Amino acid sequence: MEAKPLPENDFLMSLSMQELLAQTTFESLKEGSIVSGTIIEIRQNEVVVDIGGKSEGVIPASEFADLGELQIGAQIEVFLEKLEDRNGGPVLSFDKAEQKKNWENIVAKCQEGSIVSGRVKSKVKGGLIVTIGVDSFLPASHIDIQPPKNLDQYIGQTYDFKVLKINFDRKNIVLSRRELIEEQRTKKRRDLLDQIAPGQVRRGTVKNITDFGAFIDLDGMDGLLHITDMSWGRISHPSEMLKQGEEIEVMIIEVNREKERVSLGLKQTKKNPWDEIEQKYPVGTKIRGRVVNLVPYGAFIEIEEGVEGLVHVTEMSWTKRIAKPSDILKVGDEVDAVILGIQKDEQKISLGLRQLDPNPWDMVRHNYPVGAHIRGKVRNITSYGAFVELEEGIDGMVHVSDMSWTRKVNHPSEVLKKGDEIDAIVLDVDVQQQRISLGMKQLGQDPWEDIDSVFRIGDVVTGTVSKITSFGAFVELKDHIDGLVHISQISEDRVEKVKDVLKPGQEVTARVIKIDRDERRIGLSIKAANYDADRLAAEAATYDSMKDGGDLMNLGDILDEATK
Repeated sequence: MEAKPLPENDFLMSLSMQELLAQTTFESLKEGSIVSGTIIEIRQNEVVVDIGGKSEGVIPASEFADLGELQIGAQIEVFLEKLEDRNGGPVLSFDKAEQKKNWENIVAKCQEGSIVSGRVKSKVKGGLIVTIGVDSFLPASHIDIQPPKNLDQYIGQTYDFKVLKINFDRKNIVLSRRELIEEQRTKKRRDLLDQIAPGQVRRGTVKNITDFGAFIDLDGMDGLLHITDMSWGRISHPSEMLKQGEEIEVMIIEVNREKERVSLGLKQTKKNPWDEIEQKYPVGTKIRGRVVNLVPYGAFIEIEEGVEGLVHVTEMSWTKRIAKPSDILKVGDEVDAVILGIQKDEQKISLGLRQLDPNPWDMVRHNYPVGAHIRGKVRNITSYGAFVELEEGIDGMVHVSDMSWTRKVNHPSEVLKKGDEIDAIVLDVDVQQQRISLGMKQLGQDPWEDIDSVFRIGDVVTGTVSKITSFGAFVELKDHIDGLVHISQISEDRVEKVKDVLKPGQEVTARVIKIDRDERRIGLSIKAANYDADRLAAEAATYDSMKDGGDLMNLGDILDEATK
């Protein structure tokens, strides 16, 4: 039986009833209220929900924790923000509906000071938004003990928080994660202080590095690891051994419970290499190490981690004259050396480089025996003598007192100059002190040994003025022997200044009036050179009356008295 179409009046009546029903449902919806809706479509970035209005509403997918849990046809409660937007559709929010429903529940359960769990939702100016059922504010200063520079790292993370403040009028909650961490650390610190003791080994994290050490987080409190307790060896900065965030094992060295301070050691977790140093490196052992530091007096060589030895500059070469270690070494060089000595208590090792080669001084006694005649070049002149190079690295020294039998040498430059080739006699060899004493005057015979056969008191002699002084003039006689003419013995007339009467190089005739073997001096008188026999007899009588060893400087006065 075919269905008959409704009469036109009945169709119109049916359509009016549908519109009337829709109109009635639409009018019952109120902005700002929570309404029930049906999910009719799930898209990639949004969910379409029918709330029985003129058209469906669209909710952003970001308001749902997991789109996979939603099903088409499922009933959900949403918050109606507006009945119609400019496109005629309702403005809906699932998130605000949840918050509105949860506000009273949250407020009833949590109070200021209580602990809640929440997920960081987004970043806003001055902090983060955290959802704990309702959106709450977490100030940046309360995120951690140290305010973080990057807030993005917290988004999507779930933490426990402490409720700082609840504003019922504004429906606002302020949270703090920092206070919770501080409270937890305070409890951990107290527990840790009760448990730890010197000698314990604990695991910690490098929290901060400074010039003087590093602070280690022991999961409850920070301990100080000083740079001197990081290594048995030498380090310039803590960053050479540690990195921030690195986990290390440290030993508890000292605990101050009153000040809540802990001192830590890293090197103490390892065996002290100095404990068995003497057995490991006996004197005479050849080692290989690395140059780690150069100082004016030597070089420090790292033998192994925590063990260094010093090569003094004097132990670097048998013969080379090394002014400073950097002349032959540089930091980082790998070198061989010999153990010379160990001071375990002071943690010092003496090393030598020259001991790797034969000591040329061992042959010096054989090559340069005492009495040997040598020839060498003047390498250097000092105030007390001249250094003569015998061979590369081997010098002998001629002291000023060994330069002349007869001449008083005040400075070597009066006789020698640098670069001169000279002959000398080996006087002494000191291998231990590495010294060779030379003499130039020993090449000839000492004329004073037979002075009486050369000069006698009363002799008239001829010589050349070699030096002028304020008190007289020195005259060089034969065999390079000097005689002294006192100012009073120059002339019968009074002489005010020697240089007014005598000049260096001038030839003069004088009479010998004094011979002093002990002082190796000869006294001369120019004015007495022309005395006749009678006057000389008077002079002799006066001289005989003088005390042996009389003062040569006063002899002129005696002659003056004899003349009178």
